[in-house]
Amino acid sequence: MEPLRRRIETQVMSLTGLALGQLDLENPKGDPGLFGPQSVCWQVHGDFPSMLVGGISALMLQVLHPLALAGVWDHSNFREDMLGRLRRTSQFISGTTFGSTRDANWLIERVRTIHLQVVGTAADGRPYAASDPDLLTWVHVAEVSSFLAAHLRYRNPHLSDAAQDAYYNEIALIAERLGARDVPRSRQEVADYLRRMRPQLQCDERSREVLRVLLDAPAPSRLAKPVGSLMMQAGIGLLPDWAADMLALRQGALKQRAVGLGINTVAPVLRWAMRDGSAHRARRRMGIS
Repeated sequence: MEPLRRRIETQVMSLTGLALGQLDLENPKGDPGLFGPQSVCWQVHGDFPSMLVGGISALMLQVLHPLALAGVWDHSNFREDMLGRLRRTSQFISGTTFGSTRDANWLIERVRTIHLQVVGTAADGRPYAASDPDLLTWVHVAEVSSFLAAHLRYRNPHLSDAAQDAYYNEIALIAERLGARDVPRSRQEVADYLRRMRPQLQCDERSREVLRVLLDAPAPSRLAKPVGSLMMQAGIGLLPDWAADMLALRQGALKQRAVGLGINTVAPVLRWAMRDGSAHRARRRMGIS
């Protein structure tokens, strides 16, 4: 079983920000980073399978905002390097959650600098900037609401309401450090925010093209291909009904049950194989077995 375990772990690690080799999550010893091991975000962000499902869903949700979509369309090489985008996003999330204080601050400042270069004009003629505080709030809420939804469905459906609110309250720090404003800090505030945003969202040809590239993204190996397809369907199934309708991706109840069964079969295997992920390294930094 050990060779299989190593093979699965190698495949999984190749998808994460750790593959970029820029962060040392095991040092300096005792540094809790921005949140520390008692935080809810360590729980939520520490489960690779649910985070991958949530990340897929978040990307689909984000492209419904015309200005967020314009930034991706004009300034990203997503068509040629979807895996690279996944790794960079993973690095930022894992580094700001589990990294040392120094590394978390470095990642935030680096992304702030990159955002200053992402400016242009959207297809509808409106100017956009990745540093726009309101746009940063949209990207943040799309991500963290998807991460939490995936965690509740596929990792811990019993996470208390208070803990869910604590998660949103904790992780708002990252969005605010990037320059976001009026960041929702509870389940109710997130729900209210998404309801207010819906009139601003749309699905057009560009949205469908990004979606097509995402759905057709090659797997890193033949072993990973069926798992990747399952994760993609799980990400679709996690979308709010109104977003799935806009993207013409609504799944029937039978398919959702089949996908859920598949994830609940595959996820324990991925957790078993993962022994050196970001959360594991951060725990070693903190002296936690």
